[in-house]
Amino acid sequence: MSDVNLAQMGRDLAAIVEAAAEVILPFWRTELDVVRKADESPVTEADRAGERLILGRLAERFPEIPVISEEDASEFGTPDAIGSRFFLVDPVDGTKAFVRGDPNFTVNIGLIDHGVPVAGAICAPATGEVWFTSADGVLKREIPGGPETRVQARPWPEGQALALLSHTMKEERMAELATQYGFSLRAPMDSSIKLVRIAEGAADIYPRHGPTMEWDTAAGHAILIAAGGRFTTLEGGAFTYGKADQGFRNGWFVARGA
Repeated sequence: MSDVNLAQMGRDLAAIVEAAAEVILPFWRTELDVVRKADESPVTEADRAGERLILGRLAERFPEIPVISEEDASEFGTPDAIGSRFFLVDPVDGTKAFVRGDPNFTVNIGLIDHGVPVAGAICAPATGEVWFTSADGVLKREIPGGPETRVQARPWPEGQALALLSHTMKEERMAELATQYGFSLRAPMDSSIKLVRIAEGAADIYPRHGPTMEWDTAAGHAILIAAGGRFTTLEGGAFTYGKADQGFRNGWFVARGA
C-alpha cells in the first residue's frame, strides 16, 4: 500500500471515531461507574463501550491489521512483539477530564507503519469536532458529517507563542518550561486535543516531560506531522512506535507547530 493510500485511511478512521463518540457521549456528565486500573488511572463504562465499537469496526474494515487498544492492554497486557503495521487505539483519551465533566477528552486511532505514524483520526465527542489525515494534509469537520476544511500548523509567533500543558501541572513547573522553550502564553488542557489544537494553528507547543503510552500519542502525532508540525524527542530526534519490549511506553517528547 502506497504512502498516499495509507494517508487516505484517515477518512475511514474518522468515520470510526465519530461513531465511537456517539456511543461515548451519553455517558458524559452522568453518574457512571469508575474503576481503577493497576496504574491507578481511571477506566469507565464509556471507555469500554467505545473500545468495543472501535475494535469491531476495525476488524470489519481492516481485518489484516492488528490492533493494540488501551483498555484491552490494561486488562490482558501488551504483546511481546508486533508486526510492522498496526493500529493504536485510545477509546477515551483524557478519562480524568471525562470523569470530572471537562470537555477536553478525545477518541483516538493511529496507524503505525514501520515505527512511524502514517494515518490518524481524533474526535472530540463533547464538541463533535473531528480531525484526520488525508493525502492533502489534515482535514477537519466541525460536526459529524459536516463540511471539511484543511487545517495546518502555524509558524512560531514570537512573543505570543501559546503552550498547552497538563491540567495538573504546578505553576512553578510551567514557569520553568516557559524559560526552557521560549513560549509566552500557556493554557491547561488534557488529552490529545492538545496535539490537534497545535495542528490546526490554535497553539504552538506541547512539551511532555512525563509518562505517556503509544496509544495516547499516535493519532495526534500523525495529524500534527501531516499538518506541517513537528513531534520529536526532547533532543530533536525521531519519535518511534512499536516498542513492545517496553510495554509500548513513550519517552518524553515535544510537539510543535510549523
